[in-house]
Order: sequence, then C-alpha cells, then structure tokens
Amino acid sequence: MSNTNSSNTAAVPEAKSALNRFKYEVANELGVPLTDGYNGNLTSKQNGSVGGYMVKKMIEAQERQMSQGQGGMSQM
Repeated sequence: MSNTNSSNTAAVPEAKSALNRFKYEVANELGVPLTDGYNGNLTSKQNGSVGGYMVKKMIEAQERQMSQGQGGMSQM
C-alpha cells in the first residue's frame, strides 16, 4: 500500500543534514552497518534500534536543557 502523504519530512528542514549525521553516529555506536543509499540488507530490528536510540538521545538532551532552564517547550 503506497502512501503519497509521506510523514518522513523534517519539521525543521535546516536540521536535515545534522539529523542525517546524527543517524550515522548512532548507527556506528550501535554497530549497525548503515551506508549511504539502499540499506535493504538491514533487518527491521537493526533499523528500529537506530531510530529508537536517536529518539532516546534527543529526549535526554531536551530534558537536560529543560532542567537547566535553557528553553524547551515552556518557551513556546
């Protein structure tokens, strides 16, 4: 089933290259052999671990910022 309304777009397009670098850093930390281009040889578990760990690290960073009073959702 094809979805023409992709949700795979960055909320902040200027952050796309930084997020891409972050993805490769996380994959390297986890030992997932992520490469440029097609990664169909990777399992769902491997790909999911990269995305899940990215989210975990982003949440931790945001929590640190919020606890130090450096912005976050309270300034929205």
